[in-house]
Amino acid sequence: MASTTTAEIAQLLAGEVVGDPSATLTGFADAPRAKAGDLTFAENEEYFLAAEKSAATAIIAEKKFSSTQKILIHVPNARIAFAKALAHFFPEPKFAPGIHPSAVIAASAQIDPTAHIGPHCTIGERVIIGAHCALQANNFIGDDAVLGDETNLFPNVTIYSRSQIGKRVRLHAGTVIGSDGFGYVFDNGFHRKVPQVGNVIIGDDVEIGSNSSVDRGALGSTIIGKGTKIDNLVQVAHNVEIGDHSILCAQVGIAGSATMGKYVVLAGQVGIAGHLKIGNQVTVGSKSGVMHNIPDGETWLGAPAQPDKQAKRVMLAMLRLPDLLKKVAAWEKKLGGE
Repeated sequence: MASTTTAEIAQLLAGEVVGDPSATLTGFADAPRAKAGDLTFAENEEYFLAAEKSAATAIIAEKKFSSTQKILIHVPNARIAFAKALAHFFPEPKFAPGIHPSAVIAASAQIDPTAHIGPHCTIGERVIIGAHCALQANNFIGDDAVLGDETNLFPNVTIYSRSQIGKRVRLHAGTVIGSDGFGYVFDNGFHRKVPQVGNVIIGDDVEIGSNSSVDRGALGSTIIGKGTKIDNLVQVAHNVEIGDHSILCAQVGIAGSATMGKYVVLAGQVGIAGHLKIGNQVTVGSKSGVMHNIPDGETWLGAPAQPDKQAKRVMLAMLRLPDLLKKVAAWEKKLGGE
C-alpha cells in the first residue's frame, strides 16, 4: 500500500501524535518483527517495553504511556485502534464485477451487476444476489435464497434453498447454511425422518467461521441476529434463535429450538441443550454443558453448568478430595477398618 503519515493515522484512529506528525509509515507489524517505517501497538506494559526496543517508527498506545525514543499515537483504546489500523494497512481484497464463464446460473436468478461470481459457482432459480457481493469459488446457492449487499462467500460455502442472508455477511470456507435439522421420530422399529421445511435467516454484519453448520428450521426459521460472530466448527441446530451481537467460540453446539438473547458469549466447546432459554448478556465458560435456562446477565460454568460462584465452590471442593481421602484412609486404619 502507499505510505502514510503518523498524523493521517492519528486522524483515522481519533488519536493524538506525540512526536513528529509528518513521519512516514509504510507498514504495520508486531514489535519483534517491526522494521523502520512500521507502526506497531502496545496494550500493556510488557508490549510497550518490547515496542520501544523494536525498530518500529511509531507506537499505538494509550495515554498512560510515554516515550523519549519513539513517536506515539495516543488513543482511547489500543485494542480498538489496533483493529482499525490493521484494516487500513491490510485492506480486504476487492473483487471485480462479473461472472466467471464456468458458473452455472439459473435464468430466473437476479444478480446485481456489481457482484462477483467466481469459478464453478452454481446459482439456483429465483436467487437474489445484492450489490457488491462476492462468491469467490465453488459456491452453491439453492433456489429462492437471498444474499444482501456486500456479502462475501469464501470458497466452498453452501447455501440451501430459501435461506435469507443479510448485508455485509462473511461466510468462511466449508460453511453450510440451511442443511436439514436433525429431526426423526421412532416409528415401528425405525427412525422416520421429520421433513425440515423451514429456512435460515442471518442478520446483517454476521461472520461465520470455516466448517460451521446452521440447520434450517423444521417449521419456521433458524435465526442468527445481526452483528453475531461465530467461530469455526460450530453447530447451530434447527429453530435455534441467537440474539444480536453474540459471540460463539469454536466447537460450540446448540441443540434444537434453544433461544439466546443479545450479547451472549459462549466459550469454546460449550453445549446448549434443546429448548432452553439463555438470557441477554450471559457468559458461559468453556466446555460447559448447559441443561437449564439462564437468566439475564449471569455467568455459568461446568458440566452440568451452574452459576459461576456455585461452580467455583464445587471445583475448589474437588481439589480438596485427594487430601480428604488420605485423611479418611488414615482414620479407617486407626479405627481398625479395612
